[in-house]
Amino acid sequence: MCTGPLGATNILVRPGTGDLAPAALLPTPAAALPTPGAGSRRRRLWDLDGHAHCPVLGVCLPLAVLRKLATKVLAQQAPADDYELHCLAVAECKQRTPLAEAVQRELDGRCQRALRESAALKTSEALLQWWQQALGRNELAAALWAALTHPRCTPQLAKRVEGDVHMLQHQVGMATRVDLLRFDALVKENAILVRELAAADQRSTRREQEHTRLGQLQQAEIARLRAQLIGHESTAAQLRHELSRLEAAARDLPGRLALAQQRDELRQRQHELQRLVLQAGQEADRQRRRAEEAEAMQQRSAAASSPECAGEERLPTLDERAILCVGGRTASVPAYRQLVERSGARFLHHDGGEEDSAARLDTTLSAADLVICQTGCISHNAYWRVKDHCKRTGKRCIFVENPSSAGLKRALLALAPGGALPAEPAEAG
Repeated sequence: MCTGPLGATNILVRPGTGDLAPAALLPTPAAALPTPGAGSRRRRLWDLDGHAHCPVLGVCLPLAVLRKLATKVLAQQAPADDYELHCLAVAECKQRTPLAEAVQRELDGRCQRALRESAALKTSEALLQWWQQALGRNELAAALWAALTHPRCTPQLAKRVEGDVHMLQHQVGMATRVDLLRFDALVKENAILVRELAAADQRSTRREQEHTRLGQLQQAEIARLRAQLIGHESTAAQLRHELSRLEAAARDLPGRLALAQQRDELRQRQHELQRLVLQAGQEADRQRRRAEEAEAMQQRSAAASSPECAGEERLPTLDERAILCVGGRTASVPAYRQLVERSGARFLHHDGGEEDSAARLDTTLSAADLVICQTGCISHNAYWRVKDHCKRTGKRCIFVENPSSAGLKRALLALAPGGALPAEPAEAG
């Protein structure tokens, strides 16, 4: 065991660094350094007091360097444990041994600058002041070796130096413990930060994957839209080409459309002219009948007074009326005309769509005053045209199911003023 000057514990240097660190407890003897001589010869390591070797070896020489020297000098006898190596070196350095001489040379080589500076000091007071300045500059190892081996280092000064080193070792030990506690806290905080960083990395990875997935979906949608656009453009190009081809094939199409429109206008004008012609014919018939009115009245009177016609049914007077007979048998048309003209009306006829056109039916309906529709001999189209026209214009219309002269007489009687209209059939045959 190594001893300190105050009977307290000493602290060793941190292995391999030269920094101060806690060491083994070292008992301190009461012996003091011998009075320095009057010469300038520096003390050797083995000349120092017994309790000075422990702080010198612990502070001034790194443990790795000490192990290297011990291995070189002692060969296989160097202990493997650091504490045992320190104790062995302290014991060896109390005397002039090969290990003590090797340590002496090593310390002199390491502390050359401090030894040169302290060599200029001629008094103990100057050495003490220099020591304090070295502590302020954090040059403890070299200053300790230079101060203890200085020829002007008195026992009181050596005690002061060793006490400063001892207290500094306590402070270093406390600082080390504080640093260890702080280090443990930093380790825990670092573990928390590492976990948080890992979680953040995972979130970032998930977001990156989601962003990548969305980007891929967007790229796929863009590709689909581009393909659709290309298809539409291709279709539009084909349609333009087809339009150009059709325009080239039918260069006179605008002229044809104009001619078709002109044809429709001419047809409408033709219908109007036909209606006017028909009305003009009716007016001519009306004038003719007025001129022959006297003769017609005489003939009717003679016919009424004749015994052959006494049993016939008297027809109503429908002067100045245009009666349209739609349908009926073609062979019976002369009889229909005779009956209508006997009533004093003008006879108009349309076959109901068998030979006459449906367009002429509209013109004939417009010129008629009264309509007799023989439903058994007309087409469906003619039936609905007659019914719709009479409904829109308010003209009187008689529907006769069986085409015959007797049916026509009954219809004429119904068309007379005050006559009752027969019931309308369900539908034309």
